[in-house]
Amino acid sequence: MKLSSAQSQALLQILNNRFEKHMHRHQGLKWEKIQTKLEANPEKLWSLHQMEQTGGEPDVVTYDKKTDIYVFCDCSKESPNGRRSLCYDAVALESRKKFKPKNNAMDVATAMGIELLSVDQYQDLQKLEAIDLKTSSWVKTPEDVRALGGALFGDNRFGKVFIYHNGAESYYAARGFRGVLFV
Repeated sequence: MKLSSAQSQALLQILNNRFEKHMHRHQGLKWEKIQTKLEANPEKLWSLHQMEQTGGEPDVVTYDKKTDIYVFCDCSKESPNGRRSLCYDAVALESRKKFKPKNNAMDVATAMGIELLSVDQYQDLQKLEAIDLKTSSWVKTPEDVRALGGALFGDNRFGKVFIYHNGAESYYAARGFRGVLFV
């Protein structure tokens, strides 16, 4: 899972342009350091390409100085279009007898090399800018909730961020998932 040189350069240019356009997401960070780290980790660049190709518009949202890790999230205004109409996980997908969705959020995220946002990460992203005004996004669900058949998702309505629950086997055209990648 590696991009060609041309694909890598094209993606780095897209990410750089987005980085420069949305400085409020990562004040004080320098693109050159991020690019150097990405070039040293081609598998991470591949994952960012997957995020970009499915409509996520990934961007850096934080940096951890202690661990020297940059955190990229899907920053698209609405839940990424190429990752909608998915139930929560493989167990939920298997439990559907009729009208199964094409896949599930957890497996798609794993295949992309990313993770679903946690509730806290989702809420932090919403502090940077309002997202999911018309859509919703699955978020990592605690095991105790999942064991009872449920899964969590979030959205932004009426100027407030809401975290809700649904049956994990449910899926909707306006619900996808947002990913996080640690570089």
